[in-house]
Amino acid sequence: MKSNAMKFFVWVLVGIGILTVLQSCEDPVYTPKPKGYFRIELPNKAYQRFDDTQCPYSFEFPVYSRVERQNTFFGEDVSDSCWLDIVIPELTGEIHLSYKDISQENTLEKLIEDAHKMAYKHTVKADYIDESLINTPNGLGGVLYELGGNAASNIQFYVTDSTQHFLRGSLYFGATPNQDSLAPVIKFVRADMLHLIETLRWN
Repeated sequence: MKSNAMKFFVWVLVGIGILTVLQSCEDPVYTPKPKGYFRIELPNKAYQRFDDTQCPYSFEFPVYSRVERQNTFFGEDVSDSCWLDIVIPELTGEIHLSYKDISQENTLEKLIEDAHKMAYKHTVKADYIDESLINTPNGLGGVLYELGGNAASNIQFYVTDSTQHFLRGSLYFGATPNQDSLAPVIKFVRADMLHLIETLRWN
């Protein structure tokens, strides 16, 4: 009697197992795809020289970008200061360059402090800020600021010869800041900014 009851119990378990397998085959579990972003086609790296006799500096910039002169900055006339925008239309990006002579009014310490404040102004949105020293083959020094998270500007820098010239740069995109979607573009343009810094020369 016990043997028959045991056999019946085993068959019930087997039947339940088969039904479970059949139901799982009929009703596949839906797994949502992870959030993705459009693939961005990046142009091939190539550079050209910017060398304007009206500017106190020259550098190499990407062939897929153009240089535009800034005439005003927040209402201030900067037309004779050689402030430039390197516009990258394909990536809706711009590298803003602002130049200043080191003087009694604009001391090296003041210009460095201003550049530092401009970078750290983005800490509201930035997850972190990494600073690394710049030392170029031409003997120039400075600091590269890299801001993580959804900051409006993910890369900023300043470069100087410590006696006469001071150049500050910052990267902006014409899109809502989103580090995940912009990460490959930021990495791509970062290389262009480093190339600009390494090829920078004072005129």
